[in-house]
Amino acid sequence: MAFRDGPFENLKVPLAWTAAVVAVVGMIGAGLLLLSDRTAPDGAAGYNAVRGATETVTGPVSGVLAAPVRWIGAVTDYVGGYFFAVSENRRLKAELAELQPWRDQAIALKNINGRYEAMLGLRTEPAVPMLTARAISESRGPFKNAKLIDVGGAKGVRIGNPVINEHGLVGRVTGVTGGVSRMVLLTDVASRTPVLVDRTDARALLTGDGSGNPRLEFVRGAGSVQAGDRILSSGDGGGLPRGIPIGIAAKGIDGSWRVKLFSDRGAIDYVRVLLFQDFGQLIDPNVLNAPPLAGLTTAPPPSEAQAGAIGDAAARRQAAAEAQAARARSAAAAPAPTRPTPARSAETAPQPPPQTSPEPAPAPGGVT
Repeated sequence: MAFRDGPFENLKVPLAWTAAVVAVVGMIGAGLLLLSDRTAPDGAAGYNAVRGATETVTGPVSGVLAAPVRWIGAVTDYVGGYFFAVSENRRLKAELAELQPWRDQAIALKNINGRYEAMLGLRTEPAVPMLTARAISESRGPFKNAKLIDVGGAKGVRIGNPVINEHGLVGRVTGVTGGVSRMVLLTDVASRTPVLVDRTDARALLTGDGSGNPRLEFVRGAGSVQAGDRILSSGDGGGLPRGIPIGIAAKGIDGSWRVKLFSDRGAIDYVRVLLFQDFGQLIDPNVLNAPPLAGLTTAPPPSEAQAGAIGDAAARRQAAAEAQAARARSAAAAPAPTRPTPARSAETAPQPPPQTSPEPAPAPGGVT
């Protein structure tokens, strides 16, 4: 039903009077607000109660009226995301392709840092100087297993130095130049390493044959090796320190004892070279002279009484020697005696050389 069809279709209100009534109502409301906006003695506004009541009434109404606005905003975002999903997908794919190399590089650096931390944590007992090196090339064949590492004689590497990684013994240095060294692995046919069985302390020789698991030869003692026994370097011959982990004993298909190497658990690309020369470098000479070993190398100092007795005896011996030398000199310088002199004791003075007595002069009258 249209407004003009209602009961107020013939009601006519002058526009001027309507405007005047609205203005008067507005002025009255403004005056009431001015009158109520007074400050109380405690500093609070006078219409706080009115404002609080108004907010209490209009709060729920404002929440209800704002809900459609929020819904409209959510619908708008959903529709916009739907229409712009293709462009957003393209942008994300381009960003992912750009970040992919960085992710791979970060993973590689994490692995390298983990290897370095593991190798830097290696400690030998007693301590042996070590150098960290990187394998730069390798030569493999049916009988040859060797690698080149990027340290050489300029940093103190010598032929025979053992090479280890974070798992155990890898091989030994067989050739050295200024900046590069050749390392022969334990699996090489030229590799011979004296080892021991950790459980029984039995000695053996680890021999490479080109396979991945070198053989245990010349095992001493019946039943001294069992499957799962740890194999360590024995240090026999002075070429290697004792106790470096090598691997685990296992029975081969040919019936011989072989060793599963610890060094095969990871890639042999980062290693450490033990600057080991002989067992003399592992002992501090000052330790041998420290108590209680000092008496084994040096005599204990004499006491004051012993020192005095030793000094008196030495003085008496020196005085006796000087007196004997003086008597010998005086006896040699004295003229020959005309009659025999009493013999001196052999214990007090040396016997003078024999003297020949002169011929007696003839008596008068020719009588002798």
